[in-house]
Amino acid sequence: MAEAMDQELEQQRKKRKKGAEEIEGVVGVSSDEGGDDVDRGGEVMETTGKTGEKKRKGETKPEKEEAETEGVELLQDPLVVFGSEIMMIILNYLDARSVALSLLVSRGWHGVASSDRLWSTKCEELWLGKAHIPRSSQVRGLSKSTAYSLSVMDGKRDRITKYDLCDHVWEFHFNEAAPEYWRNLDPYWKRTGPPMRRYFHLDGSQTAEPGDEVWGGHESCYSIVTSFVGEGKIREHYVRINRWPRMSVLRKQDWSWEMSNYLFCYSSIPDADNGGTDFPAKLGACPYIGQC
Repeated sequence: MAEAMDQELEQQRKKRKKGAEEIEGVVGVSSDEGGDDVDRGGEVMETTGKTGEKKRKGETKPEKEEAETEGVELLQDPLVVFGSEIMMIILNYLDARSVALSLLVSRGWHGVASSDRLWSTKCEELWLGKAHIPRSSQVRGLSKSTAYSLSVMDGKRDRITKYDLCDHVWEFHFNEAAPEYWRNLDPYWKRTGPPMRRYFHLDGSQTAEPGDEVWGGHESCYSIVTSFVGEGKIREHYVRINRWPRMSVLRKQDWSWEMSNYLFCYSSIPDADNGGTDFPAKLGACPYIGQC
């Protein structure tokens, strides 16, 4: 019985060996001989022999080395390939957000992308057409990238402070709903001269220019009221002059301010229209105004 089983197993081994030889004959390649094989991409590969190494048929050694060299060049850092000066020119064509992201690439990129020469241009583009440039961005010794960031954050602010009031000159005029007597005194409605101007001071007072018929030399003070609800959200925010109706506050796209109610309106004058100087430096022009 045991001999019969051994014979049967021997016959099965012979059949498997014969089948393997037939398969090798069909493929035309043995494990010990050279020949051609086909890779999964359908290209003919040349088998070198026992080592099993394959290379693309028709590919010479210089071509292979050239392909490898091209691959290495494609992986090189553009900063290394072009240099800092050319990279500075390239980054100058990008928007500010893209330049800011390039700061995170590497130390080398950070050194180029944080250059004041590069961000000075970005700041000029941002400030173009803006009524007011934030004082926080004009601090001496501040990097231009930081100045840009501070300017963007300040431009999104819609809550006015007393420093905003005191830092600008304000045009004042009555609205159409105001009494006709007041409008007849207002050059804005009579079109007989420039609009009236108002000045705010850190001590809480407000003044006007000499000869202002509407002002009349009376005392005036202002207050800023802000109330909050849960999670720091603003419920109310307004400015009040004496006991006159409260004025709502609006921040415009050019970063100027407007405060108004149904009787009158205040509009901040762009810095460029003030001769390029800030209001506190011009306070001496008005005899009623002390240092802000």
